Amino acid sequence: MGKTAAIAILFLSFCGNIFSQKQAYFVDGYHGGIYGHYPMWVTQFMVDGLTKHPEWQIGLEIEPETWDTVKVKEWVAYNNFKKMAADKRIEFTNPTYAQPYCYNISGESIIRQFEYGIKKIHQHFPDVNFITYSVEEPCFTSSLPQILRLFGFKYAVLKCPNTCWGGYTAPYGRQLVNWIGPDGTSILTVPRYASERLEDNSTWQTEAWGNSDLYLKASFDYGIKNPVGMCYQDAGWNNGPWIGFGDSIKNKSIYTTWKNYIENISDGRTDDNYHFSQEDVRVNLMWGSQVLQKIAQEVRVSENKIVMAEKIAAMANIDNKYYPSQEKIDDAWRTLLMAQHHDSWIVPYNGLYKGRTWAQEITLWTNNTNEIADNVVEAAVGSYNLSGVDSYGYIRVYNTLGIKRTEPVHFVLPISGVQRDVAIYNSSNKLLPSHSEQVGDSICVSFQAEVPALGYATFKVLGKEATVNKSIPVHTSTNGDYILENDMYRIVLDPAKGGIIKSLIAKAEGNKEYVDKTNKYSMGELRGHFYDEGKFYSTTDSPAKITILENNSFSTKVKVEGEIASHPFSQMITLTKGQKRIDFDLTVNWKNNVGIGEYKQGDNWRDNRRAYTNDEFKLNVLFPVALSSSTLYKNAPFDVCESKLDNTFFGTWDSIKHNIILNWVDLVQKDQKHGLAVLSDHTTSYSYAEDSPLGLTVQYSGVGLWGPDYKITRPLKMKYAIITHSGKWDKAAISTESNKWNEPLVASFHKEISLTDKSFLSIDKPGYEVTAFKIEGNNILIRFFNAESDDSIKKIKFEFPVSSIEEVDLNGNIITKKVEDQRNISMSMPRFGIKTLLLKTN
Repeated sequence: MGKTAAIAILFLSFCGNIFSQKQAYFVDGYHGGIYGHYPMWVTQFMVDGLTKHPEWQIGLEIEPETWDTVKVKEWVAYNNFKKMAADKRIEFTNPTYAQPYCYNISGESIIRQFEYGIKKIHQHFPDVNFITYSVEEPCFTSSLPQILRLFGFKYAVLKCPNTCWGGYTAPYGRQLVNWIGPDGTSILTVPRYASERLEDNSTWQTEAWGNSDLYLKASFDYGIKNPVGMCYQDAGWNNGPWIGFGDSIKNKSIYTTWKNYIENISDGRTDDNYHFSQEDVRVNLMWGSQVLQKIAQEVRVSENKIVMAEKIAAMANIDNKYYPSQEKIDDAWRTLLMAQHHDSWIVPYNGLYKGRTWAQEITLWTNNTNEIADNVVEAAVGSYNLSGVDSYGYIRVYNTLGIKRTEPVHFVLPISGVQRDVAIYNSSNKLLPSHSEQVGDSICVSFQAEVPALGYATFKVLGKEATVNKSIPVHTSTNGDYILENDMYRIVLDPAKGGIIKSLIAKAEGNKEYVDKTNKYSMGELRGHFYDEGKFYSTTDSPAKITILENNSFSTKVKVEGEIASHPFSQMITLTKGQKRIDFDLTVNWKNNVGIGEYKQGDNWRDNRRAYTNDEFKLNVLFPVALSSSTLYKNAPFDVCESKLDNTFFGTWDSIKHNIILNWVDLVQKDQKHGLAVLSDHTTSYSYAEDSPLGLTVQYSGVGLWGPDYKITRPLKMKYAIITHSGKWDKAAISTESNKWNEPLVASFHKEISLTDKSFLSIDKPGYEVTAFKIEGNNILIRFFNAESDDSIKKIKFEFPVSSIEEVDLNGNIITKKVEDQRNISMSMPRFGIKTLLLKTN
């Protein structure tokens, strides 16, 4: 007998001895849906399989809308399955409407994913309960424990062994952990074990996908006496029981559901508290590709629009009994939720419906959401109209945030033939400073609007003689630099180096200089590796032209025009009075498709080494800042994560790092005296290391996930912003500033309207966000998120009639009820906590 054969026999003998002493389990199941993949034969196939193999048990992650189609097309199979749906051998583990990745969308969107999905499943299977959250793909985010518990879930699973194309979670722990969310909520969880390695010779699996000898031995050796593997098969695979059936089940494993495993097989409890960070979600998509960039931008716009529409509709409901069509609002949410489907983001070029791809369908879906949201807002503000005509009319400005805001408003008045300035008066009949100019046949007026929290302010428009408004003019220095200045900043642009920011002085911070002038890179520089030419190109390679577009007492805007690798780009930079944020609007007018990335990726995209992961080589906008020993913070759904990464760079699938910007990232000096935040108009990636400046990913072009060429097919268009500040992100209210950018003030024109201001609530201390304010039947639902405050008690006053206040969970079940002194409530919650109140208004 050879040495190798002898070792193999000893190993198998050893494994057999171990396996005879301990028991392995396996969770099988199906993932998919009518939009992902769900052939109509699957329903009866599951029924037949469960009947034929009584030992088989399954978890289900099926798009809830699928059952609408199955009911119509496969009536008999549908009814057969319906009889089994509450069977203990079946567990519905992900009821979200469209199986989103979660980490890439807003916290409020995640709540609606569960809310609408649970409602749809209960329309078909009213007796189904949702106990364990488990998914096939890495659909995780750090705040899930709180959301899950508020929907009634008891358990969660952090494994996704068979579909890790888009990433995986960090390995940690043994049989069970207490997954602790950022707010402190705990949920009993089966983790990806610390001993659960990524599968050899694979770039989409961990070893838990098939209960192999190696996986089970590693688990037993690590002290896990009842290890569990998992595979959610794609609906449409006709394997049946994944690891065998009857006496042929691999390693004598026992099929189980997650609920049964946790409650009846595991210890059912643990002292191991896992403070799961957002950086434990190790995921990577085609960040920087034009198709994904457009998808992320479209989703962000729709997320903002529908939430704002609900809030303004609620205001009009309280004041005027305005009721939008709930069916329309539900449809708007439905199409947004579908645009958040994980397949939308990982296989955007896949065909979906009538020859359209996921990407093309997302444009249609988000357009539908936007159209409905816009119509709701138009009808809601229109409900305030009065008859008659007084002066030039009125401008009403709506604020959908829970804080008072004082910001410039720019509005085009529908007044033609008037060749003079207009005067703006507030509700106290005070004349406000304003600037107006003729734009075609209309007048564009700018003024500083003070708008109360979650409410509106009204302004009267009258004619006046033209006046000169004082402003600090844009001017050039003796060396040709352009100098922009307002009450907040002094910025120097260098046209000789492509219009980069040569100096950025924050006046409110003792004239702190933010540009690191010792760095080899420049602030605002676009830089990337063009692999067909084998070199890096930068906007600093050629000079730029700078044009002044606006220069008045409210805003200063310039346009920078230059080239990168011979392709023209333009960027508008805007300073706004009293605004911490500096706005950038970037366009690159590509002449043709060019390759951008580390190297030209071939058809070996499945290899561990890949060209589309290292963002250092993608086109980036760079921010070398003069901050010493910086710490990086980044927001996530209902969370802010302090980064522990030394750098964000990786080039292989098995070394993925979390480098995702949802809304913002913030670099803060070690002593917390100064910081610089970067805001993005879409979910994408960022890059950073101690010896490499902060970069925002702008463009990748080349072969990527699933093999298609992620080409450049249109001009690049994106918006971003920077904010300088003192103190850490919470003291500087970076989340609040981001919300101002995402939910801008909404202005409407009225020929006649009541000259009144109104706030619908007041909070005595800052830090809470209002993530939802909407009509709920004949009542109002409001949801708070503690984004920036501590757990101290806040006094909240509602400025409208309320007969009772109920704190409810996310299923609508009452937690507490308050009936006395109905308009006032004292409330506390931990940092990153959420609370939902149902306000009875009748």
